[in-house]
Amino acid sequence: MRVGLETTERPLPLAGGVGVGNKNRMPDWKPRNTARARELRNTATPAERLLWPYLARSQLGAKFSRQMPVGAYFADFVCRAHKLVVELDGHSHDVAPERDAERDRWMKAQGYTVLRFTNAEVMGNVEGVAEAIQQELIEKGNKVSGID
Repeated sequence: MRVGLETTERPLPLAGGVGVGNKNRMPDWKPRNTARARELRNTATPAERLLWPYLARSQLGAKFSRQMPVGAYFADFVCRAHKLVVELDGHSHDVAPERDAERDRWMKAQGYTVLRFTNAEVMGNVEGVAEAIQQELIEKGNKVSGID
């Protein structure tokens, strides 16, 4: 309102501001446990540290992130564009394999493909593991483009 005038004009709301339609409404934000993800990245296993340079900076032709939340789970490595999760299995996976099976079922239901490698496979043949991941990316890319 302007003081000293007889009219009671109200300022117009800014485009997209409060009170303006839902046309350009922001999507609902889903909080992620980034503190836990950061902790997992900082305490990476030797196998995860060895594989990461092959996946970092889109060296296999796709962007990967490490220790990222995917639903209620944390993926060792995830390529969201191709819905590909790479898991490295160490001792903790031997203790409760049923948890991995449940997790893999959930990931598959969400459209993800899960590739699992043992820590020993990575430590003994990291280039072969990287090639297997790259081959899966190529196959997924071919499926998307209609090439079989």
